[in-house]
Parts: sequence; structure tokens; C-alpha cells
Amino acid sequence: MNVNQQYIEIPAYFMRGGTSNGVFFRLDDLPQEAQQAGEARDRLLLRLIGSPDPYGKHIDGMGGGSSSTSKAVIISKSTQPNHDVDYLFGQVSIDKPFVDWSGNCGNLSAAVGSFAIESGLIDAGVANGVREVKIWQANIGKTIVAQVPIENGKVKEVGDFMLDGVTFPAAEVKLSFLQPSDGVLFPTGNTIDEIVVPEIGSLKCTLISAGIPTVFVNAADIGLTGKELQSDINNNANILKLLENIRAAGALKMGLIQDLSEIATRQHTPKIAWLAPPADYLASSGKQVLSNEINLLVRAMSMGKMHHAMMGTAAVAIAAAAAVTDTLVSNAAGSAIESVCFGHPSGTLTVGASVATENGQWLAQSVTMSRSARVLMRGWVRVPLK
Repeated sequence: MNVNQQYIEIPAYFMRGGTSNGVFFRLDDLPQEAQQAGEARDRLLLRLIGSPDPYGKHIDGMGGGSSSTSKAVIISKSTQPNHDVDYLFGQVSIDKPFVDWSGNCGNLSAAVGSFAIESGLIDAGVANGVREVKIWQANIGKTIVAQVPIENGKVKEVGDFMLDGVTFPAAEVKLSFLQPSDGVLFPTGNTIDEIVVPEIGSLKCTLISAGIPTVFVNAADIGLTGKELQSDINNNANILKLLENIRAAGALKMGLIQDLSEIATRQHTPKIAWLAPPADYLASSGKQVLSNEINLLVRAMSMGKMHHAMMGTAAVAIAAAAAVTDTLVSNAAGSAIESVCFGHPSGTLTVGASVATENGQWLAQSVTMSRSARVLMRGWVRVPLK
């Protein structure tokens, strides 16, 4: 780290993981005061991302003006037994001076193992093959296992794996989210609940804690189709308000907040997603998605805007809910299934889940999916001191 009177320079990697990108740091490369949680760390991340930005563009920072690109990751050698690294994720608000530490980023999870090897925190382990990296997700206290491809002792980034929402092919990174639910899978004990939303009244929902707390509702119940693209939602103030009110009511029912006013300080969690049975639609890339290729349609919100594809953590929630009988997700799919392919704005994604019951309550044992990751840049980020 270099310091002068105008700025500090911090070693960093700029990485893509899944359909997101973000700035990655080794914990011990951060300024001393930012190596602990608190105001100094949040202030540093806000400035380097370029937030808060009333223009919503992050022109003077490393963010990209969307929830998928307004992210920071801090990695260190693990403090947990039988784990390689600890992974801490910060979702940086675009237009407010706020960093949300309440959840994980499933997409950037795909880049954590690669970063750990590239930055020298752990070794590649093999000359050619797969390096299994056991990751402690420190935000939520869960384990993620990444299968990182290795070639000639280095992380293999180039390959032919295509991920809808990412333009170019890359090497496949397989992820396993172990015991991804926070205790029981359904925090209310019900697979379908009802919440009260001012604009609608009583509304059926499935509330789940796997991957990230998520509120699922039927698209038809809120006047949507499940085929929406970003422009259909993000420019509609009325539907944005409705979706935020649904999210707040779901958070209250799940016990994540005690009063509806608290939702403003919890932008990252829970997520809100709407579902519909399979239907043909045109993805944002122009790709035609056919109803016989998918089990259901899902659209989701992230940080107040509709996501351009699907958050990795929300995909975990979708998979777990799809595997359980009589949730809104499995009902939209037609039945409970352990491997679900769903349509999202950029195309399709297949995710698998293993669930079980214990003492009458559903538990998620694991969720698996494939992503890809690569280093976009490495060097030093320069952060002004004023």
C-alpha cells in the first residue's frame, strides 16, 4: 500500500465472477483501520466504488452503476478449521452512503477460489486438474466449495463454458453451497404464507432462507408475466414501489426486520422474485427461449432494480424451493424437482438442490451450480483521501 497526502494506493484485483464483477482485496493489504468492520472500511469502499453517485454511473470509481457491478470482496486465510479462505462480501449502494454486509454474492463466489490462488493466499495444489477450494462465507457463516480448474500450475480461465448473461465463453467453475439455509429452510415453518401489501391486500408468497433470504410471489398475482426485461420494470416507478413494499412485508414476516421502516437499511436482503410457468420469450441478448427448455420463469430484484440475469444466491433459493413440494416455485414448475432449469432475463440457468426433512422441518443440504470467473485487471486502486 502506497500513501501520500492526496491518496492511498491499495493492491487489488478487478474480477468477474458469474454475471457480476467487483474489486477484490486481500485483507492484509487494506489500510490498518479498514481491516476491521466499521466506518473506516465502509468509507474506503464507498469512495473506491464511487458512491454515493446521484448520477448513478460511478464515473469517478470502480463501480459500474448497477447492483451487479457495485461490489467489493475481502479475502483472507481462513480462521475456520478445514477451510482455505474466509470470504467477506460488501454490496455497495449506488446512490446512498451505505455498504450492506447482510448477505453473500453467489456470482462473485465463483471468483473467490481463483483470487485466492492468483494472489498467493493458497497454492494451486495440482499441475493439471482441479483445485478444490473450501471457502468460509463470513457474512452468513456458511461453507462454499469451489472446483477451480488448473492448467500448468495456474488457474485456467479460458474454456468453452457459456453462461447466459456473460458474453464470452470461459472455463467452468463448479460451486457447491453446503447447508445454505439459516437453520430451517422456511423461517415461518410454512411453504406458502400470506402477507399484506397496501396496494394489493393479501398476497401469497414463499419465504425461504437458502442462499439469501428471498420472497417469492406469483407474477400473475401482481400484474406481471414473468417474461419481463429490465426496461419493463426499472423505468416503472409504480411497479418498483409495489415490489419494494412486497419485499418489506416479506422481511417483516420472516423476522428480518421488526418494523417496516427498517427496510431502508437492509437493501441487499431479502430479495424479491416473481414466478410464472414456462413460456416462450425473447431474452435481452435476442436469444429465443422456448417453454419446453425450461421448468419455470423467474425475475428478481437486486438493490431496488431488476437484475439483468439472476443473482447466484437467489438461484440457490430457487433450487431449494423447487425441490420442496407445494412451494410457489415447485408449483410454477409443475412439481417438486431436484434439478431445475429456469428462464431469466438473459437466458436460462440450471441449478440442483438436495433437501431433507428433520423433525417436520425442511432443511437444505446442498445446492450446486456452474459459473465461470476471470481476472479483468490487477494492480493498485487509487483512493483519494478527501
